[in-house]
Amino acid sequence: MATTMIDGRIEDRLAPRMNWSALMAGTVIALAIEVTLGLLGAGIGFSAINPGSASGASAGGLGLGALVWWTVSSILALAAGAYGATLVSRSRRPVDGVMHGLAIWGLTLLLTFYLLSSAVGGIVGGAFRAVGSVATAAASGASAVTPTVAKAAGVDQADVDAQVSALLDTTPNDPAAMTPEQGRKAIVAELPAMAKGGEEGRAAEQRVAMIVAAQNKISPDEAMARVEKARQQFLAAKQSAIDTAIDAGSKGADLAAGTAFALFVVMMLGASAAAAGGVAATRRNNA
Repeated sequence: MATTMIDGRIEDRLAPRMNWSALMAGTVIALAIEVTLGLLGAGIGFSAINPGSASGASAGGLGLGALVWWTVSSILALAAGAYGATLVSRSRRPVDGVMHGLAIWGLTLLLTFYLLSSAVGGIVGGAFRAVGSVATAAASGASAVTPTVAKAAGVDQADVDAQVSALLDTTPNDPAAMTPEQGRKAIVAELPAMAKGGEEGRAAEQRVAMIVAAQNKISPDEAMARVEKARQQFLAAKQSAIDTAIDAGSKGADLAAGTAFALFVVMMLGASAAAAGGVAATRRNNA
């Protein structure tokens, strides 16, 4: 540290307020410590799992433990990185130590997200893109011929499908002449119209009741009562499924919000630890 004498007092010519070489060194230190502690925590967590015993660690316990371990490891890594960077930069002002610490915190955060998005995210995204491409190609190969021919001939594809279905369908129109298997297929074919409701739904319900009456040798009124009961059970099951989905979505949103808040707290603790490490290093430089 160079010094000059002015009016009997010593004036320190301090180093530059931001030393980028020291910042790079501190970031490398922080990342190395965080990765090392992360591997140690993963080893401890996996060793606590015992699939053959009911006394092993639960998923909730492992998740909470992982969050606590990540918080502690981030605080230690960032504090150590900021302390090392500020020590190397020979900064003496506490505010410079804080700035070095926050800069290391930001660089470490950005590098971590970059590595996750470019490495892990790239692998996972590539796998999903490959699966999606195969599925798209299979679907295109299976359905490309009919629309192309129909378009060339000026015929609507829906008409073609309806004509093909009519040619292949051997189910008699009279419910009394249907076999049990034909009756089952006819009822299944009427279910979409019943689900829509309205005039079409009522007509489909009556058709199903006629088939049920013919197949079970019961009166039309009794058959209609059975169909109505089945429809009510279907609507109740559908509503139950909707309620379950809404409840699951609400719980998922709460979990996502809680996770986001937890990550925010961890990041703020990391920033505070980095700033504290930088200030501690400036005190060491002034000693």
